[in-house]
Amino acid sequence: MFADCIVPLPLAGMFTYNVPTHLSQKVQVGCRVNVPFGHKKQYAALVARVHEEQPSYQTKDILAVLDEERMLLPNQLALWQWVAEYYMCTLGEVYKAAIPSGLKEKDGVVRYRPRTVEFVRLAEEYFDAHKLNSALAAMKAAPKQQLLMIRYIELGGVNAALTVGNPNILKEITREELLKAVGCSPTILKAVCERGLLEEYEKTIDRIPTAHIPTELVLQPLSEAQQIAMEQIKVSWREKDVCLLHGVTSSGKTEIYIHLINEMLAQGKQVLYMLPEIVLTSQLTDRLRKVFGDRLGVYHSRYTDAERVEVYRKQISDAPYDIIVGVRSSVLLPFQNLGMVIIDEEHETSFKQSEPAPRYHARNVALVMARMAGAKTLLGTATPSLESYGNAVTGKYGYVHLTTRFGNVCMPEIEVVDIAELKRKKLMNGPFSPLLLKEIRLALERKEQVILFQNRRGFAPVVECHVCGWTPQCPHCDVSLTFHKRTNQLTCHYCSFSTPVPQHCPQCDADRLSSKGYGTERIEDVLANIFPEARVARMDLDTTRSRSAYEGIIKGFQRGDTDILIGTQMVTKGLDFRKVSVVGILNASTMLNQPDFRSYERAYQMMTQVAGRAGRSAGSADQSVRPGHVILQVHDGGQPTVLQVVRGDYEAMFRTQMEERRLFSYPPVCRLVYVYMKHKDETVLDHLAEEMAGLLRQVFGQRVLGPDMPPIARVQTMYIRKVCLKLELTANMAEARRRLHEIQKYMTSKPEYKSAVIYYDVD
Repeated sequence: MFADCIVPLPLAGMFTYNVPTHLSQKVQVGCRVNVPFGHKKQYAALVARVHEEQPSYQTKDILAVLDEERMLLPNQLALWQWVAEYYMCTLGEVYKAAIPSGLKEKDGVVRYRPRTVEFVRLAEEYFDAHKLNSALAAMKAAPKQQLLMIRYIELGGVNAALTVGNPNILKEITREELLKAVGCSPTILKAVCERGLLEEYEKTIDRIPTAHIPTELVLQPLSEAQQIAMEQIKVSWREKDVCLLHGVTSSGKTEIYIHLINEMLAQGKQVLYMLPEIVLTSQLTDRLRKVFGDRLGVYHSRYTDAERVEVYRKQISDAPYDIIVGVRSSVLLPFQNLGMVIIDEEHETSFKQSEPAPRYHARNVALVMARMAGAKTLLGTATPSLESYGNAVTGKYGYVHLTTRFGNVCMPEIEVVDIAELKRKKLMNGPFSPLLLKEIRLALERKEQVILFQNRRGFAPVVECHVCGWTPQCPHCDVSLTFHKRTNQLTCHYCSFSTPVPQHCPQCDADRLSSKGYGTERIEDVLANIFPEARVARMDLDTTRSRSAYEGIIKGFQRGDTDILIGTQMVTKGLDFRKVSVVGILNASTMLNQPDFRSYERAYQMMTQVAGRAGRSAGSADQSVRPGHVILQVHDGGQPTVLQVVRGDYEAMFRTQMEERRLFSYPPVCRLVYVYMKHKDETVLDHLAEEMAGLLRQVFGQRVLGPDMPPIARVQTMYIRKVCLKLELTANMAEARRRLHEIQKYMTSKPEYKSAVIYYDVD
């Protein structure tokens, strides 16, 4: 017997191993096995196929079977193979992305261990009121031991259990809990155990709580508009597997999702609910748990690896979660009976993985997974991607439009402020226009909340010498270092290089160094000076590195502990805060001036989404609650995209952008494949890029653009060049991928390019 195995390495194909006779009954498709690789290494591999076809080479033996159960389901393997083929990577790279680290450690050592907790229980012979009272009386000479026993009796509900004569209702008490309640050392507990009254024992505890969570049995009733939208979605699903729900911000899309999930669970089906950002999961899971309790599982990278292992193991068990809420990586989890996939904020760029491989788009992978499972897909957003809206317009997807906010809440008023003119007149107070400061002050007086959006973290993006113009650059990347005031460090946001801020200019020795520009950290400082009474919080990558940190910021803002929340793109994504009346976008021009064909589309989406955080409880029936006010600060208020945001005219944005895309052949009117080349020697890389582009032109002709230097042409000491390949939608993609792999293989086989890195980024 032989087994084709997937090894977690970026190497093409599978590797065939011999199945020793003593393991033949244990090796099955989907199980993990310990295999040797190379001269000395071992890996935890996944068995993809078992057969009797001897390969042309000498096979090595599988060393051990690591699981009794299978860790890879057949439908999951089919999806992995599609991802590897479509995104032009290896199965090993998909395996690395899909399986938690604790299940794929090198050398076959699985470092995940179940969590064990030490408990304390009453010895069986002392479950007798007379014996227990006698033992307590005998402990008068040891008051600390006696106190520990009294505390245990209170915490464990011993008296109630003795009264009804049922030891099964005794509450389980952890060793730590008991010692903390008494405030004594472990030696006291040890002495009580030696007397025979208590016993210590270990128990395996799930890191993810599995105890039953009480639920609110009644779903929130849908409004008339929501009910109509839900019925339209179900009607569209009769003919089409995918439906786009285009609902304005605060239209109540989440409540529709909850009702659809409830119907799907009633049919015994599983649901995947995907979100673009980890910060959204906290607010959403609190809401979903009230309805679905412990049927809900959560999966994202801020969970510890051990927690992710437990979610993964539960998904392949006989009692998997009915609903998984997760970010991009959750699409690669195992599902045994998938009925529906919900992709919320489907337009978000966070769904696209850029590094490392597989460089997949989770929305598109989810569509394929749903199709393979015969499941339905719902795409929800207030600002659809051009790709999804185009598919809806042409009839490929179903389409449902929600045009009113839930409860007839008024849409926010958007006011554009030309900061170029204000800067010229010296009327700006740092990054704030007089109008924005006035609105913040009024909101604080009314005990309302404010969100400020600045898509740049740190204190200042640039530090400059006033004498010679020197600015600190990263030694490993082609970017300037960002100043972080709290740590007094200059940091690279690409490779994490960090260095203290110099006292003098290293170039001219002058001591006139100053920071330029505004990051979220600096805005926080400026606000503290202007509004010292305001409680300010910041939500960016620096303040949300742990799960508890971002949950704390969101819950604090929800409770009203924070008056002003400053944030990067995290604050634009679907968060629901009822007391926010003012939203300030500090400099919209930075979004519009990106060197990317999607910059206007993304700027429209981001501005509309962040504007949608304002006035979410201002109803026409309640005249005391003002509509939300959005201050859009921009250097050119006449830009078409800015005017489209103000009017809420998505159709106009779609039309103008599609005209440009057709004119210059960009998605969604064509497919885009970027060819990236990296090398430590820039001269070698330039030769490689020219030669690679020449070969690509021989095959693909005028569809090839480049090579050129990307905006950041060196990262982590590696120089980068890029070639752009535009393929018509009618092109044979399988043939195109085959030719691209051939060219890559030929180039990397040349001795001069052996140490080069060549990879493809599809879509």
